Amino acid sequence: MTVEGKAGATVGAIFREYGPSYRDRFRVSARATAVMRHVESCRTSALGGHEYACTICGYTRIAYNSCRDRHCPTCQKRETAEWVESRLKRLLPTHYFHAVFTIPHELNRIVYCNRKTCYDILFRAASETLKQIARDGKHLGADVGFTTVLHTWGRTLTFHPHLHCIVTGGGLSEDHARWVAAREDFFLPVRVLSKMFRGKFLDYLWRAYMEGDLVFGGGSSRLADPNEFRRLKDRLYRKNWHVYVKPPFAGPEVAFKYLARYTHRVAISDSRIIRVHAGAVTFTYRDPRDGDRVKIMTLDAHEFIRRFLLHVLPRRYTRIRHYGLMAPANVKTKLALALELLSGNDAAEASGDPTSTDETPAPELSACPVCGEVMILVRTIAPESRCPEGIDSS
Repeated sequence: MTVEGKAGATVGAIFREYGPSYRDRFRVSARATAVMRHVESCRTSALGGHEYACTICGYTRIAYNSCRDRHCPTCQKRETAEWVESRLKRLLPTHYFHAVFTIPHELNRIVYCNRKTCYDILFRAASETLKQIARDGKHLGADVGFTTVLHTWGRTLTFHPHLHCIVTGGGLSEDHARWVAAREDFFLPVRVLSKMFRGKFLDYLWRAYMEGDLVFGGGSSRLADPNEFRRLKDRLYRKNWHVYVKPPFAGPEVAFKYLARYTHRVAISDSRIIRVHAGAVTFTYRDPRDGDRVKIMTLDAHEFIRRFLLHVLPRRYTRIRHYGLMAPANVKTKLALALELLSGNDAAEASGDPTSTDETPAPELSACPVCGEVMILVRTIAPESRCPEGIDSS
């Protein structure tokens, strides 16, 4: 297969061409196989679709159904827009910071073998660190709110688990009587964040190890020996961990539209794939070690698929979570109070119930590309086959 350009060089096309041989050659889990087949069938006759016809000139077109799998690059564009719309209803009129929590690469093998357990530890350690330091009177002395998003990939599809967090630039005071604003040029000390995050993550990881919740295989099998694991833990305690906080955004809407770039992003978007030829995939990436310059990488198609599948999440795993003021249990209480303190009673009342959702708007009818008139649905096309394991859009 030779495909070039954004129109044809897609993850779906790569999976359709090379997925069957990859599954024949390598051992693939049932979960990864399901994701592959979802992406392979997306926007094809396998899932069925709808035929539309122009009411004037008779032009027809077929729109095949989407797989709605959260790992599919094509399907996440709509999900992103819907998520942003829901989040904008919970915005506070304050500045926001972007924080990133990253674990050392020495932990990658352990994390990959224990993804659900270690992802949970990552969320817990990062969220507790942010809340605890923000509440400390030596720093901010307030209860902040934040949204976290799990990413597991690096720029070249390597395994690189980390959390992106959008945090309010301030929070409720201890007595909930006032809003405590953070400086616009400084949030929390990153060295303090890094040390506490390191301590919490390694403590929870050690507890999981002692309780027998971790499994080891391949290059990490030696860590089943408690002495080896303890030595690794001690080395990681001496290592500097990386937590960084970027400057605040220009406004709350900008903050969440920026975060939307991360919420429903998959390991690689179709727009980055520039060529599929002779069993190889060529794509672009930004190199942070070279001034974020755009570079080109070519991988064997099977290696491309292997790297993509490194980032398949455990089934129904929640990769977007809300804490502090943004936690679901606090939306009608602490978040509403924060909005009242920041905006005044009238603004708070005008905002309505932050958890309510508008009625789903009616789908727009597309215009005919030939004459510009309205196209109508003339028939529904039945799917050729049923996707394995149903659809996982969570």
